[in-house]
Parts: sequence; structure tokens; C-alpha cells
Amino acid sequence: MSATGNTDKKEVRVWTDGCYDFLHHGHYNALRQARLLGDRLVVGIHSDEEIAKHKGPPVMNQDERREALEGCRFVDEVVTDCPWVTELPVVDKHNCDFVAHGDDIVQSADGTDCYAYAREAGRFRTFPRTEGVSTTNLVGRMLLLTKEHHTKEEEAAAAKSEVEGTAERPAKKAKSPYTGMHFLATSKLITLFSPGKTPTKDDKIVYLAGSFDLFHAGHIRILKKARELGTFLLVGIHDDSTVNQVKGSNSPIMNLLERTVCVLSCKYVDDVIIGAPFVVTESLIDSMNISVVVHGSDATFKDLPDPFAAAKKRGIFQVIESGSNLNSNVIVTRILENREKYEKRNRDKEAREVGYI
Repeated sequence: MSATGNTDKKEVRVWTDGCYDFLHHGHYNALRQARLLGDRLVVGIHSDEEIAKHKGPPVMNQDERREALEGCRFVDEVVTDCPWVTELPVVDKHNCDFVAHGDDIVQSADGTDCYAYAREAGRFRTFPRTEGVSTTNLVGRMLLLTKEHHTKEEEAAAAKSEVEGTAERPAKKAKSPYTGMHFLATSKLITLFSPGKTPTKDDKIVYLAGSFDLFHAGHIRILKKARELGTFLLVGIHDDSTVNQVKGSNSPIMNLLERTVCVLSCKYVDDVIIGAPFVVTESLIDSMNISVVVHGSDATFKDLPDPFAAAKKRGIFQVIESGSNLNSNVIVTRILENREKYEKRNRDKEAREVGYI
């Protein structure tokens, strides 16, 4: 008991680990849930070599994955080079009380339960896995070049992202329940990710809009720099049809609501506009009391109107450098250049999951 008569409460430290290979909304929801189990969340990430051995080649290297995690509002500490099978000495080294993970299966290359040691010691907690998304699922979207994951305007209220294997279109073969369902983003789920901040009349509001597809360390760097230009960062996220018109092919790989969850998980973001207009108009600037409009230097809008004309006219537009060469095109290129390896990785992962159930 302390001198004031209050009982000192021990800080509960939670350990979770994984690949976190280009962080997506499923990862962020897992991190959010794990953080709720204690006072601090320590996240371990596997090395590139461990991932290649047990799962297949990672898309992002460990430094890129670490930087993305460090930008997450739910993460307190990041530990690199963690073993694939979680070892209690590693957990103890970082003073964590227990291990937390989603209720899906995680196995090593030889079929070993990655959390066997923690389970046997009574130091393992689970939380519901986010259905309808995985790195495997997103890689599949890139390889198949489909647009089925896009949110149609008339379906936005339902927040449904369709994938092969739904009830409406049954798959021809057994599908994994972890990668073959659709992601449903309810208003409650979006609210759980919201920082819940409201700007005051004295805040200097910075506005940055974009697609934020395949949310990555490059995005986080530019969001951090944008936030430093003011006291409140408002982020506009373009809808799927707008992104597809600008970038073509089957962009965006993540639909609007999936991208929204990712952006809201960034600790530098104070609020978002879901389905923000492509053009930053005078009325948008005035209604949101925007002081600074920023964009990255790599933006190209061929054959499209200048979306920042109004901001430039007012003298409030700035170009900022992320300092990163990473973007969604680089990520897609990495996957397409190693197409056979990733196709095999996806097949093997789903076969293990189907076999497990």
C-alpha cells in the first residue's frame, strides 16, 4: 500500500507476435483487442528468415514491418527478430504477463502449435479473429486482378466486401473460414477505431487526402510529417471508384472501409473523412476550417483537374516528402515478380487451415 493509502496497481503487460506483413485492418483489429487486455502492448515481429522458413517469402522486410507497427496507436513497444514458436523466456524478458492472439490457427512448418508453451503454462489469452481478411487474402486480390472487393456506392451502407466463397456464390472446393469469408465493417467497429477527437477553434487543422491503399510505412511517415504542421490532422480517404479512376487496374486492393480502419489506427491521425471528394474545394476548406492542405511529392494526376487549385489560390498548399520509396505500386510489383512463390504460399496456407478444421 502506498503512503497515500492507495493500493498500487501492477501494470499488466500483454505480449502478442506475428509477421505483420503489410499491416491490414485484420492486424489492426487484433492489436486493438490485444491492447484492451492490459495496460501496455508489446508486439514481437518475426524475422524475414523465420517467415520464409515457416510461411513463405514476406512481402515487406522487417524494418518496414517494424516502422508500420511503431505508427499504430494501439502498440506501445515493438520487439524484432522473434522466434516463430513463441517462447516464454522471450515473453519474460520483456516483463509480459501473458500472450494474446486471435482464435485462428498458427502453426510452424512442421505443424507445431506456435503457442503451445504459453497454453501449457496457463498464460495464453485469445480474442475473436477478424473474419474475411488476411495477408493471404490480399495477396490473392493482387494476383487475380479482380475488383470484387471494391465497395459499390449502393452497398456502402452494408459495408460488405465480397470474395469468392460467400453464400451467394459458393466456392467449388473447401475454403478456409479464415480467408474465404467477407469482411463486414459496422458503424460500431469504425467507432472503436476512432480517436474520438474534435478540433477546437484554436486548432490548426492540416488536411491530407489520398487512397492509402495497402497501408504501409511510407503512408505513416507522410502522416507524421503532416501532423507536425499543425495541431489536428484530418485525413480524407477517397472512395473505391475515385481511386480506380485515378490509378486504374484493380486498384484499390483494399476497399474504402478496410482502408478507413487502417488510417484510423495510425497514431498521427485525429479524424478522417470517409469517401472524401477528389477535389479539395473552397467549401470543404471553409466547412472543415482547414489551415493547411498537404500532399506527397509523388502525386500525379494525368488528364485530371488539379485537385488542389483552391488551396494553392489561398496560399495554404504544401508538398511534403515522405522520405520513403515504398508505395502501393512497389508492393504490388514485389508480389507479381514472385507470383509463383506467393501462389504456392496461399495454396499451402489454405490447405493447412482446411486440414485443421
